[in-house]
Amino acid sequence: MSEPKLNLLSFEGKIRTLHLTWFAFFISFAVWFNHAPLLSAIQETFGLSKQEVKALLIINVALTIPARIIIGMLVDKYGPRIMYSSLLFISSWICFIFAMADSYQMLLLSRFMLGFVGAGFVIGIRMIGEWFPARQVGVAEGIYGGWGNFGSAAAAMSLPTVALWYGGDEAWRYAVATTGVIALVYSLVYFKLARNTPKGSTYFKPKKTGAMEITSKGDFFFYLLMNIPMYLALAVLNWKLGPANLGIISDAATTAIYVVLVAIYAYQTSQVWRINKHVFSESVPEIHRYSFKQVAILDVAYFVTFGSELAVVSMLPLFFKETFDLSLVQAGLLASGFAFMNLIARPTGGLFSDRFGRKHSLSILVAGLAIGYYLLSNIDSSWPIWLAVAATMACSFFVQAGEGAVFAVVPLVKRRMTGQIAGMAGAYGNVGAVTFLTAYSFMDASSFFLVIASAAIIALIAIQFMDEPSGQTAEVLEDGTVQMIDVS
Repeated sequence: MSEPKLNLLSFEGKIRTLHLTWFAFFISFAVWFNHAPLLSAIQETFGLSKQEVKALLIINVALTIPARIIIGMLVDKYGPRIMYSSLLFISSWICFIFAMADSYQMLLLSRFMLGFVGAGFVIGIRMIGEWFPARQVGVAEGIYGGWGNFGSAAAAMSLPTVALWYGGDEAWRYAVATTGVIALVYSLVYFKLARNTPKGSTYFKPKKTGAMEITSKGDFFFYLLMNIPMYLALAVLNWKLGPANLGIISDAATTAIYVVLVAIYAYQTSQVWRINKHVFSESVPEIHRYSFKQVAILDVAYFVTFGSELAVVSMLPLFFKETFDLSLVQAGLLASGFAFMNLIARPTGGLFSDRFGRKHSLSILVAGLAIGYYLLSNIDSSWPIWLAVAATMACSFFVQAGEGAVFAVVPLVKRRMTGQIAGMAGAYGNVGAVTFLTAYSFMDASSFFLVIASAAIIALIAIQFMDEPSGQTAEVLEDGTVQMIDVS
């Protein structure tokens, strides 16, 4: 029997939880990107160079990569209610520090710390997965992700006006602080109103914390391999901030960070061994097994989808300006269509996944993404502007619908580890952004779009090895008994 349609005008039960949670994500994204529309004012206040402005943009995404992994573990252990409330509460104070910064060093440090709020996405994935049945989880996760993602666009549209309302040369500080106040207040609202699960449901937790549980020897080594790109992305960010590029940090600091990254990877490997060493001495019962391959494929798919979105949103205004000789305002308005598609595309991707199958839907959407970026690679000044915008919007639809389809699968892999799986996939999205933006720094826009299209083809091949989620998964209750959870 099919599930009834979602009544989004309701504010009861699971719909109430959906609205509470997407708005929490909306606020977290508004706080995460509250500096972007105010950069010119911030630059003027501190007399920043172009390189120093670029460093602020880069540092803003650095902490998000490890934060999504860590938050994923914590949400599985403590639950999304307390974790979302805590994240918004803590981030609000970091936001205030950024607003009151009196030096570039304080700006840079507080911006780095605010990368922490970007991990909020992971929390809601677990919350929505708890409240919605499998036949609705795709569209519900899509609404959560798409409407929440719009927080960055809302900040871009509203904060300059807020700053203008406050008035004065440093009104940007009040605009930034306003988002912090909203986050602080809503952290208390969310803690008061949200609940981890529907009444009578069990919140399943991992048996151990510190690393993701895997269930075979091969998956142990696969897991270690899939962790490496996240550290490589952080190493690339370190290199870009170092003396060889932006020159924001010294040679000694750059070397020290490389050493720290190696040490952290070694520590994480030790945690993976601590949690999973039993797979080398005893066989995990079939009922408790899952394939880490599923997680790896979702990581690669999100690398291409969300990773390309973050990268393209960063360069698209300049691309339109230079290609069609537009003003910055005109180019920004035309390029904003890419982000606006989040409102409908991501929920649509989740809906496709619910209706037409997880693997099949993801394959079609990633194939459309590859074709879309190939089309964008052919745009030049001979194109009518309306056609270039239409091509951009069409490509954006497949990008963001693909994101929705990825996270329609995440809650169906292993319920008790949904936070960790979402954290790893989310981190791979940031890894994709770093990878694509680094590639862009060495090539023109046409080649950049072709690189993304090529990566999408690789992801499409990987998706063909994904298994359609089975009808049930086994979870262990606190008393040791096993309960079968329906994920059909």
